Amino acid sequence: MQRAKAGGDEEATRQNGSAGRRKGQQQQSDGDDGDCDLGAADMQDEDNDPGLRREIRSKYRDLINSVQQNREDMLRPSNNKLTEVLEEANKLFKDVRQAREAALDAQLLVVATDLGKEKASQLFSEGTAFDPTAFAEHLLSFMGLNRLEDGEDEQQNGGAAGGYLPQDAWHRVARRAECCFRSAPAFHYMMGSFHAEPPPPKQKIERQRKAPSKEAKRIMPTQLKRMEGSHQEATEKEVERILGYLKSYYQDDPTSPISYYEFVIDPKSFSRTVENIFHTSFLVRDGLARMYLDSAKLPCIAPVEEGEVEAGGSISRKQCIVSISPKTWKELIDAFDITDTMIPLPNTD
Repeated sequence: MQRAKAGGDEEATRQNGSAGRRKGQQQQSDGDDGDCDLGAADMQDEDNDPGLRREIRSKYRDLINSVQQNREDMLRPSNNKLTEVLEEANKLFKDVRQAREAALDAQLLVVATDLGKEKASQLFSEGTAFDPTAFAEHLLSFMGLNRLEDGEDEQQNGGAAGGYLPQDAWHRVARRAECCFRSAPAFHYMMGSFHAEPPPPKQKIERQRKAPSKEAKRIMPTQLKRMEGSHQEATEKEVERILGYLKSYYQDDPTSPISYYEFVIDPKSFSRTVENIFHTSFLVRDGLARMYLDSAKLPCIAPVEEGEVEAGGSISRKQCIVSISPKTWKELIDAFDITDTMIPLPNTD
């Protein structure tokens, strides 16, 4: 009975111990969860703390005001105040949580950037300042100028700074500047196993041309002569026809000048206008018509009488080139208000 009781007590003790351990682990886990919840709540309270937000914005404004007020001092090369301001801004940016604070940080960055740019430009301009006089003095000293010789000449020149350069002065400058330039390698011939001889010229094979047959010799010139003769006859006939129209218009009213553009332009055909200009040019070339400018400086045309042709044969004529395009043709039609041609087609005679 005692052993059974003792066994029951031991079993109860084991159960109570395991239950206690489970309860302790549960309490410990509850405590850890409580600590995490507490840390997140504290961080959220800091983000929403109006006092802390106000303090951060105030520090940003103080930094902006200090940069604007101490602008002249910060522009000095030996002043490192701008670096300190940027480091302080980096520390404040770690606590930025709201848009207003971010806007102040951006404003500070813009002000600091403008200041840094101006400071860098000053350093750059000071570092690249070039004094031509000082450079010339250094160059003359490097070349070995001796200002102590010939002092009498300096007194005669009113005390002007003179001196003499040694004979190798420019050679000294050339040797110094030689390292700054890359010279091209000298040209040399290749000495190899081949003979540098030009290749033998190829013989040209002359092809024999086919001699034209007797019929071709006899027929082709006849055809060309017929074509040339027909074109020449057509041109002469057209020139005589245009001269007849010019004389008839002139005889109707000798006191009224005939406008050149109104005479040659066909408002319905650009190609006919070009042909009229072409054929009229033969009248002027052969002395059968003359051109002149009226009071408005516009070209006019008139026939030349037979007596005037003989008398004016020895007078030197002036020639010019007349150009016309479809655009110019339309502009002339509108300008002179041309509605009908003065040289009708041969079929309408």
